[in-house]
Amino acid sequence: MFSGTPLFPLQASTLAADVDALYFFILAVTASVAILVTVVVIYFSAKYSTRDPLEVGARIHGSIPLELAWSIIPFLVTIVIFVWSANVFFDLQRPPDQTLEIYATGKRWMWKFQHLDGQSEINELHVPAGRPVRVTFTSEDVLHSMFFPAFRTKADAIPGRYSTVWFTATAVGEHHLFCAEYCGTNHSGMVGKVIVMDPAAYESWLTGNVGGGSLAARGEQLFGDLACNTCHLREGPGPRGPSLTNKFGAAERLADGATVVVDEGYVRESILMPQAKLVAGYQPLMPTFQGLVSEENVMALVEYVKSLRVQTGAASRAQAPEEPASRTAPQENR
Repeated sequence: MFSGTPLFPLQASTLAADVDALYFFILAVTASVAILVTVVVIYFSAKYSTRDPLEVGARIHGSIPLELAWSIIPFLVTIVIFVWSANVFFDLQRPPDQTLEIYATGKRWMWKFQHLDGQSEINELHVPAGRPVRVTFTSEDVLHSMFFPAFRTKADAIPGRYSTVWFTATAVGEHHLFCAEYCGTNHSGMVGKVIVMDPAAYESWLTGNVGGGSLAARGEQLFGDLACNTCHLREGPGPRGPSLTNKFGAAERLADGATVVVDEGYVRESILMPQAKLVAGYQPLMPTFQGLVSEENVMALVEYVKSLRVQTGAASRAQAPEEPASRTAPQENR
C-alpha cells in the first residue's frame, strides 16, 4: 500500500517540507494576484458601465504613488521568491559528503538500480531511513525523468550524461517512483516504488540479497577483460596512458591547457568518447568502447576507478596533474 494521498503525496524526506512551503507561497501569491485582478475588473466594469455609446470618459491623470506601489511591491515579492527558491535549489543540488551511493539506468520502460555491494533491482529501490542517499543515473535510449513525489526531488535521465538526485527518507514504507518525461507508448507503465526501511532491516535486506560481488569488483574484472590494465598501470603512469590510482576527485590537465575534475561524468566520457578530452602529454590512441560496454558495466568501471582512490588513500581535489612517464614513445590519451 503506497503512502500518501491521491491529491498530495506524503512529506517523506528532509527537504520535502521546504519544497512544499515554497510551492504554497508561490501558489498563494499567484492566487492572490489573480483574485485581486478579477475583483477589480468586475468592480470597475460595473461602476463605470454606461448605456450611452457616445459618452466620453473623464480625463485620467497618472498617480505616482500608485505606479510606485505596483512596481515596488511585485519587485520585492519576486526577490523573496528568487532568494527562497535559490536556497531550496542549492539544498537539492548539494548532497552531504557521506551518502549511500546507488547507480541507476533508465530504459524503455523500467528503472534498473545497482547497489555498490552488487545487488540490483528493477523498478524497486530499497533504502534506509534517516541516511542520505545519492542516486547517479543515465538513460540508455531516450529522455526519461526520475521522479520521487514523496521526496520532492526529480531530475532528467539524459542519454550520454550522468544526472544525480539525493534525499534523506524519513517515512518508513513504500513510496511511488515515476518517469515524469513522456518516453514512448508505454510511458505510463514506467513506474516503480521506493521501499524505505529501518536501518537494521535494511542491513538485513542487504545481507539476504548478496549480489555477484561488489560493483567495484565487477569493474575490476571488466577492467582486466578489456585489457585496460595494459595501458593504465596501477604503479604509475605508463608510456601509453596515465595511471588511474588516486585520480578520482583530482584535477587533470588536458592537451588544450584546460583542467577538468575527474568525476563520474568524466570517467564515463573517457570510456565511451576517449578523444573528447585528451590528457596533456598523451596521444589519442585509446579506442572507443561506445556500443561495446553497457551502461551498467560503465557504472562498474566508474566505481572501480573510484575505489582506487579509496584503496590507496584519498587524493586531494587540488592534486596536481601527473606528468606522463615518457614524451617520446607513442602515448594514449586516457
